[in-house]
Amino acid sequence: MTPQLPAAFLGQPLTHRGLHDRESGVIENSAGAVRAAVAAGYGIEVDVQLTSDGAAMVFHDERLDRLTPESGPIRGWAARDLVNVTLTGSTETVPTLPDVLKIVDGKVPLLIELKDQSGGTGAAPDELERAVAAALEGYVGPVAVMSFNPHMVANMAKRAPSVARGIVTDGYNETEWPDLSPDTLKALREIGAFDTVGASFISHNRADLAAPRVAELKARGVPILCWTVRSPEQEVEARRVADNITFEGYIPANRP
Repeated sequence: MTPQLPAAFLGQPLTHRGLHDRESGVIENSAGAVRAAVAAGYGIEVDVQLTSDGAAMVFHDERLDRLTPESGPIRGWAARDLVNVTLTGSTETVPTLPDVLKIVDGKVPLLIELKDQSGGTGAAPDELERAVAAALEGYVGPVAVMSFNPHMVANMAKRAPSVARGIVTDGYNETEWPDLSPDTLKALREIGAFDTVGASFISHNRADLAAPRVAELKARGVPILCWTVRSPEQEVEARRVADNITFEGYIPANRP
């Protein structure tokens, strides 16, 4: 049976990579951004990447260059070394997923996005899925996982069958996704894997919420989340379709 998205995810808005503010030294996906979101009572969306020794780190990019003084792929580092790498503009270091789970501790909803490890939304060894599933063992509180890659969502169904899972979705414009084949773009655009991977929700690009396939899923009662809302005006537009938003760069008017 497909686990349903906990109702808490349809309440307070979700902070995109935590409640971050670089000018204040609170960096995206940092422990500080997670603490700030918990303190404000918002839900949290974070990203996870895989290390060379099979650990799940809370970090968005494939490479360290943008967010740290180091360079190269995060996959080339061991977790024991990454936890000592400082986030640029901060005194904090790259957190592990277990670190973040301890901070959240079930206080607010936590949405975990597994970043693609295949280089193109294809199949790959499920090392990251296993690391995330292991970290979630025994966790109590509203939590869900999602990925752009349907293969990874299917793997999470095997590794953590009781955890709600969803697909991160988009209009998949060929200009914005030049590395994917037309057939792959079409399949992803149609969200055809939704039922086969046992998904219970989607998180869709807010600029494409008028897509017919989104309307079809909404008519079925599927929860529609969206990414990434950056102004009150965008929020008003998104909420015409979306059941909840992922936001950054402003504070939503309808705070919890």
